[in-house]
Amino acid sequence: MNKIFIKTQKGIEEIEKRTSDMSLRVRRVLILVDGKRTPEDIHELALADDLDQTLGSLEESGYIQPIRQPETAATASKIDENTPREFIFRKIPDTQDPKDMEMARHFILNTLYTFCGQWAHLSIVKAASAANTHEELRKSFMPWYNAIIETGEGRRRAEELSSSLLKVI
Repeated sequence: MNKIFIKTQKGIEEIEKRTSDMSLRVRRVLILVDGKRTPEDIHELALADDLDQTLGSLEESGYIQPIRQPETAATASKIDENTPREFIFRKIPDTQDPKDMEMARHFILNTLYTFCGQWAHLSIVKAASAANTHEELRKSFMPWYNAIIETGEGRRRAEELSSSLLKVI
């Protein structure tokens, strides 16, 4: 996990008022989240073996949220204006490989079924299944991502999953 997190209003209030029954270890991690430290920095200071899980739990509970990383000009490609900066699509090759399309389509369908259930988000499933080009499939990316982060496990693995999908979409 290489996101940098910042405290939400709820996280700030928790530090000031101690309103929950948060363990000292988790509270220490929450205190160390400042919008500047990477998870590696926090790991060194907090000496927490399960830091990814702790950060995921704090994020899921609404105490912290990831901050957006600035886009570098070298990695920029043509993207939809609604797509957040951390999701930069690869350049579409001149000759499109049908295997990449199938891999991306199956990845979208399988992750939706796994994290959201077989009957959830059928509009995304239909759009991904009907897509004939990378451009059409890319229109399903943000709805797919939003559906994945609706679940706790999906939220914890969202960075890994989106990174895998962006390699082939």
